[in-house]
Amino acid sequence: MKRTKTPRKLLVKKGSQTSLKDPVGVYCRVRPLSLPDQECCIEVINNTTVQLHTPEGYRLNRNGDYKETQYSFKQVFGTHTTQKELFDVVANPLVDDLIHGKNGLLFTYGVTGSGKTHTMTGSPGEGGLLPRCLDMIFNSIGTFQAKRYVFKSNDRNSMDIQCEVDALLERQKREAMPNPKTPSGKRQVDPEFADMINVQEFCKAEEVDEDSVYGVFVSYIEIYNNYIYDLLEEVPFDPIKPKPPQSKLLREDKNHNMYVAGCTEVEVKSTEEAFEVFWRGQKKRRIANTHLNRESSRSHSVFNIKLVQAPLDADGDNVLQEKEQITISQLSLVDLAGSERTNRTKAEGNRLREAGNINQSLMTLRTCMEVLRENQMYGTNKMVPYRDSKLTHLFKNYFDGEGKVRMIVCVNPKAEDYEESLQVMRFAEVTQEVEVARPVDRAICGLTPGRRYRNQARGGPVGDEPLVTEVVLQSFPPLPSCELLDINDEQTLPRLIEALEKRHHLRQMMIEEFHKQSITFKALLQEFDNAVLNKENYIQGKLNEKEKVISGQKLEIERLEKKNKTLEYKIEILEKTTTIYEEDKRTLQQELEAQNQKLQRQFSDKRRLEARLQGMVTETTMKWEKECERRVAAKQLEMQNKLWVKDEKLKQLKAIVTEPKAEKPERPSRERDREKVTQRAVSPSPVPVSYNAPPIRLRHRRSRSAGDRWVDHKPASNVQTETVMQPHVPHAITVSVANEKALAKCEKYMLTHQELASDGEIETKLIKGDVYKTRGGGQSVQFTDIETLKQESPTGRKRRSSSAAPAQPDGTESEWTDVETRCSVAVEMRAGSQLGPGYQHHAQPKRKKP
Repeated sequence: MKRTKTPRKLLVKKGSQTSLKDPVGVYCRVRPLSLPDQECCIEVINNTTVQLHTPEGYRLNRNGDYKETQYSFKQVFGTHTTQKELFDVVANPLVDDLIHGKNGLLFTYGVTGSGKTHTMTGSPGEGGLLPRCLDMIFNSIGTFQAKRYVFKSNDRNSMDIQCEVDALLERQKREAMPNPKTPSGKRQVDPEFADMINVQEFCKAEEVDEDSVYGVFVSYIEIYNNYIYDLLEEVPFDPIKPKPPQSKLLREDKNHNMYVAGCTEVEVKSTEEAFEVFWRGQKKRRIANTHLNRESSRSHSVFNIKLVQAPLDADGDNVLQEKEQITISQLSLVDLAGSERTNRTKAEGNRLREAGNINQSLMTLRTCMEVLRENQMYGTNKMVPYRDSKLTHLFKNYFDGEGKVRMIVCVNPKAEDYEESLQVMRFAEVTQEVEVARPVDRAICGLTPGRRYRNQARGGPVGDEPLVTEVVLQSFPPLPSCELLDINDEQTLPRLIEALEKRHHLRQMMIEEFHKQSITFKALLQEFDNAVLNKENYIQGKLNEKEKVISGQKLEIERLEKKNKTLEYKIEILEKTTTIYEEDKRTLQQELEAQNQKLQRQFSDKRRLEARLQGMVTETTMKWEKECERRVAAKQLEMQNKLWVKDEKLKQLKAIVTEPKAEKPERPSRERDREKVTQRAVSPSPVPVSYNAPPIRLRHRRSRSAGDRWVDHKPASNVQTETVMQPHVPHAITVSVANEKALAKCEKYMLTHQELASDGEIETKLIKGDVYKTRGGGQSVQFTDIETLKQESPTGRKRRSSSAAPAQPDGTESEWTDVETRCSVAVEMRAGSQLGPGYQHHAQPKRKKP
């Protein structure tokens, strides 16, 4: 019995039927270990269950907890499963549905290095699911294929039909091109993949419609960093300025199915030709070497097999030239990129960005599955975020009931992939609970089945039907016997003559009747012709009206398509702008956090500095109080000495007045008193200082830098001041440039710095510090105080009288009487103050003349 086709049914809109639903078929495949002595964390319990147990190293990091978890699948394939066994269970039903006009989606999911690409593509000598699907398709429709270019794809996710003449012209035109884009089926198979497509097992679908012709179109795309690229697109090579591949856009056709606009679709006629097209695109796919996989897929690849089916006409000769009768079914084979953790793959730069986009798209797929499951289980109507990723947006129709969905979860049982395998198992558990509407059967047409073979058998005897002449002869009366047995027989001839006359009369009557009927038939034919002509005119008018309506609708469709393209372009721009704004937002948030941390640090430093300054203020206040007390005591002693001198003078004067001949009392030495006053007035030096002061020649200023070993750093640019008071540090290493060798030998450091003061004189600063050894073996200098030496010119300074000015607060005499006294004064002060507690005259004031 041949399978008959039922009349075409009206398509029912999605959501308006209470059709049956099937869960997503999830299968598990366990790849063998790379090394036999590796630790395993996955065990196959039976043909539907696997068990995960915590590996040893993981238990050490997790307080020794041992946990076993079992996961169930539709079927589990162990390490010894062949590609043929996997194909028969998973992919064979999808190919059978494809040939009968139903869509299908098959994708592999798992961590990187779990065998997804091997399952889909295969290896030499063991072809994967893809070449086996192609082989089954061409084994089933091999004798029913249409000639090349009878079906022609357009940019609206549909197909056009060409007649045999147009197809022949296009074939001749393509063959005349120097580099035909379409591969020829007569070329030799590339030995690089010849072993992959050499499938030994013959597989064929049952109940293929013999009254239809078929065409196979393939396309190959990849989703890289959430952009879609056509791997079969022929881009002209420009060695000067090569053009990067252009990304493609997703669009929605009139049936609300998503497709890639502008994607290259190649018509193929054999398994070898189809796999050659696939291999050409596979070489363009992005792969990279990571720490876990030498050839890690960095993108999601989608290989689409589109089967076009159209019925033959009533005679079974040619394809029915009606676009509405075309049935298009599609099988999508998706090789997902592996989910990975960057701390294990050691990804950085572009690899890190690729890993982030891969994980983001897989996370979006998982989110869509969870929302679908929640909507089905709890009756909610949450929006499924298909548009968050190009991967989910492309295949949203399958989850809405446009075909079967199958997923193969590939896992690597080694212990290092335990955490990733655990996440994959949880995703598979969620996916199995999602139900997809079962697709309805789509009939092609209501023509009589068996047209092809009846047309082939045409030309033989039609049948045993009687001729018209035989029917007419049978209506005449039978002739009597014409045999004359006696010469005197007078009855036979009269009976024969009578029968002939009856026949002749009947014949005349039949002729007259025939003429009447022919005239009547001619009149009926004339009326029928007039009626047909009227009908044709009426139908032509209606057709013209319909064509005008169709033209208007076409213009409206083109306008809407242009508007749709514009809106899609705007959506793309808005999505990119949103992405940029989100990145800017994250950057600004990070900068704000950094500024907040910086302000916190500055606030802490400020508080520490305030506490330190408070301590310094307290210390300085105490020093000033002590200095003031010292100066008051010195001033009191000086005033007492002056009073004593005046008293002595008065006594002497009185003695002279009263007793002129008496001896003069001996005047006490003023130098001794002055030395005592000076010794009381001198403040202690912070460091022991030695200076050389010859009695007559140069006086060396007493420095507070003596004691330890010093580095005396005198830059070569300094100017010799040639002053009487010169700083002198014993046992010092004098250098012009500070170096590590000199610092290593000393405990103190002094830098001689010269600058021009505001009055035009040279001001010399002695910057002193302590040398400390660092942890790294070097030396560092911490500056402690500054001594300032200033040289003043006596020119323009007014000489002051000793009696005009009051006494100075530091215990010295109030007048400078000559240049030598003024130039012999050295001022010593601590760092940070102009006249600190260490203020001291190191030179003895010149004695006044009496």
